Amino acid sequence: MADPESPDEDERPGYEEARAELIEVVRALEAGGTTLEESLALWERGERLAAICQEWLEGARRRLDAAIGEEA
Repeated sequence: MADPESPDEDERPGYEEARAELIEVVRALEAGGTTLEESLALWERGERLAAICQEWLEGARRRLDAAIGEEA
């Protein structure tokens, strides 16, 4: 099931790109000085980026498990 708010696969950032942007979002939130609306937008972007990173990590885990299973 596709998430209507998530970008197409072609537009989805790679793990490193998503992680780097997530770090910047966290820094911006920790620094403060943003309006409530800006903070909410940053938080929502951070949630999406965290989900993208999690998907990449889960995919990598599945690939490792499959590779280990083939060796056994």
